[in-house]
Amino acid sequence: MFRIGLFVCVAFSVVAFATSLPSPAAAQIQKVVGGTPPAPAPIQREVTFAARPDGYSGSLVIPLGAERDLASRAQPLSRQDRDAIARALSSARFSYGARQTLSLRGIGSWDRILIVGLGEGTDLNTVQSVGSVAGRALLNEPGNVTVLASGLYAIAVGEFATGMGLGEYRSDLYQASRRAATAPGPTLIVSGVSDAARALYRGRGRALIDAMAWTRDVSNEPGNVIYPESFVDRARAAFAGIPGVTIDVLDVPAMQQLGMGAILGSGAGSVRPPRILVVRYTAPSAPAGGPIVLAGKGITFDTGGISIKPGANMGNMKMDMSGAAAVVGAVLALSKSGAPVNVAAIAALSENMPDGGAIRPADVLIAMNGKSIEIISTDAEGRLVLADAVAWADAKLQPAAIIDVATLTGAVGTALGEDYAGLFSRHDALASQIDAAGRATGEAVWRLPLHHAYAGRTSSTIADIKNSSDSGPGAGTGAHFIGEFVNRETPWAHIDIAGVAWSGPTDQMPAGSNGWGVRLLEKLVLDWKPVPRGVGDGGQ
Repeated sequence: MFRIGLFVCVAFSVVAFATSLPSPAAAQIQKVVGGTPPAPAPIQREVTFAARPDGYSGSLVIPLGAERDLASRAQPLSRQDRDAIARALSSARFSYGARQTLSLRGIGSWDRILIVGLGEGTDLNTVQSVGSVAGRALLNEPGNVTVLASGLYAIAVGEFATGMGLGEYRSDLYQASRRAATAPGPTLIVSGVSDAARALYRGRGRALIDAMAWTRDVSNEPGNVIYPESFVDRARAAFAGIPGVTIDVLDVPAMQQLGMGAILGSGAGSVRPPRILVVRYTAPSAPAGGPIVLAGKGITFDTGGISIKPGANMGNMKMDMSGAAAVVGAVLALSKSGAPVNVAAIAALSENMPDGGAIRPADVLIAMNGKSIEIISTDAEGRLVLADAVAWADAKLQPAAIIDVATLTGAVGTALGEDYAGLFSRHDALASQIDAAGRATGEAVWRLPLHHAYAGRTSSTIADIKNSSDSGPGAGTGAHFIGEFVNRETPWAHIDIAGVAWSGPTDQMPAGSNGWGVRLLEKLVLDWKPVPRGVGDGGQ
């Protein structure tokens, strides 16, 4: 207790003192205690494609689905090197299963040879994940990397290269070792279909890598760096110069004029005012009609407000804006690749803090669509910001569909663990498309019910609806609440990513943000099939 109190007092004194210093000293102290440094530069390898290796040094990657693949895929190597690799595989009893690895050193002139298992009959998502394993395994190898990918189809080569880029992501944003690191050597992908693979990688793969890195960066950043206004700044920088993109931002006066009492209430306890960021991307060849709207919960830090959270692991709440990061990241991937789509990302951004202006339990807020909300828990704030966001999208954009993404409830993690996000929808055709996109990308969803009883659980004696039920299915009642702010004829789905948004380190990614949802949403929009408007045919 004493140590915490002392730290707070010292930090306050430093901030107060900084205001009296002349520039640039004041600016320097402000940067240390609460500024917004620019995004750290990525540390990733440049990727090229060719029909044959241009050297035989550095690190070598050989993806193999079976023992028989070695002879053809490693053809550019000397017989002596191939025989040595074959003996090592046999000695290690390598099974060639997907994502299995074997690291070898001391063969030929290579610093390291990494064998990665592809498995047999492998789908493209698995190929990408195998590439991620390779990219992460070679993260600290300083030299060049050569990948022997002959015999793989062009689309598989492109996915492997994309996976390597995803695996190279680093979350050590402010470590001195990162700042001091020199740029790693390039990666050369050797393939008989190098021209086609290069086109696929440059057309879509590179855009996905950049979008995933952006999403993870803003999610991993601390709350003193990413808050509503700086999130907007980071998004503007990411989309600068991309054709077909327009950005609009609703500030507090604009929200007040629109009657957005829900999101304004959620941010009332913070000195950092809320924002609604709208990023629209419309390609010249996009189909006619309104956009597919992707709305994300963007609580840049969540203390729980007056209903304050326990201190343990509260630091993870810097990632309570993972839904907003994912929807913006998905549109970034689509726009950078020039996809022929019409899509909009809405990031509902707020910081949930417990000062004297914060909302209290039993307060009543009025959302943009006129619905009144009784506050039961100020820690059920994500649904408040989404209520105004989806109501605005429904009223202003004539959407083809609205899909909201949120780290909404701990209950969904209890139900589904880290294996699935929770999917809720009133529209079967929309839910089926989301499920298919999740299966194709490995970002799996599991559909949960929207039972008619949830209306009773969220009924209020003083307002139209309350923001939290007293007990029962928390993930379901949270989804029901958001759905009450969307016209029932509008195709709508809610994806609760609280159990999958971040994790500890794996063989494919470092600890921190998983960037979950970018790939699913990008695939969903690319493969979109119009969903008929109607009152909804499922979810009960």
